[in-house]
Amino acid sequence: MTDQEMPTLHDIIAARPHVYRYLKPTPLYRYFGLSELIGANVWVKHENHLPGGAYKVRGAVNLVAHLSRKERDSGLFTASTGNHGQGIAFAARAHGLRATIAVPEGASPGKVAGMRGLGAEVVFRGPNYESALEWAIGAAAAQGGRLVDATEDLIIHGVGTYGLEIIEELPEVDAIIVPVASGSGAWATGIVAKTINPRIQLIAVQSAQAPAMQRTWVAGKPVTVAAHTVADALGVSVPFEKTRPFLRKYLDDFVLVDDGAIEAAVLLLLEHTHNLAEGAGAAPLAAALKLRDRLAGKNVVLVMTGGNLSIDRLRKLLAQPVSVAATQG
Repeated sequence: MTDQEMPTLHDIIAARPHVYRYLKPTPLYRYFGLSELIGANVWVKHENHLPGGAYKVRGAVNLVAHLSRKERDSGLFTASTGNHGQGIAFAARAHGLRATIAVPEGASPGKVAGMRGLGAEVVFRGPNYESALEWAIGAAAAQGGRLVDATEDLIIHGVGTYGLEIIEELPEVDAIIVPVASGSGAWATGIVAKTINPRIQLIAVQSAQAPAMQRTWVAGKPVTVAAHTVADALGVSVPFEKTRPFLRKYLDDFVLVDDGAIEAAVLLLLEHTHNLAEGAGAAPLAAALKLRDRLAGKNVVLVMTGGNLSIDRLRKLLAQPVSVAATQG
């Protein structure tokens, strides 16, 4: 892909009418309790308030708006650990399309129920995201359907609208922290932030128990690592090839945090924001606490990418003692 073919700020601006036809801008709230914990001025971007409880729906509604009649009639096929699938299911239902979503066998029951509730067919295939994707590719080819990749350009254009919302509401932002699985959110946010103000620090975070994308970013070449994380939305073992060069281009740092720190951050967010974050949505707070010395005094935005934490997982977390120190591992 050449520089001329890369998604641009113009593409993201052009996606806004398609996104806002179905969705509203999400809140950006400052939290003084979190600010004290980190020693910075901390805002949270509440993508957990979107339908399906995650940011992925932005890209999905933008993509479906651009499909040809033939693509619409053929039905949509994709693979997901949950949030991307819910976004596709929402967009398909909004446009009256069929959607088939392959998920790993251990996929979150709540996310599966959400996809089915929106009318999608959910198929369990294999132990991980990669096995589900392999099935989706084969099924789309066999049935003549439209395969939806979580990182295709139209997805990136739609996702980038949350970055625009951040900078429009808080133009003095110094740092934005984004969790990474496929890298679509970090890539889209990087386009916006670095085009408008290259001084904005873009920091990515991933679970230390699923570090494929972070290790790939550090090494400058693909690194495959087993994923065994409680943050299911971050559970990829094979790095996404398409987003890899753009994360190298836009990210200022890419940190790892332990699952224990992510779980502690879930409870800190529940306490200070009264919002339920899933593991991926809590990872930016865990990263901010780890980087608190570097962030001191700065205007920091944590992107709460999703809020789809299961009730069973929440019960277990509430039974555990939490300390700020636990988030700094």
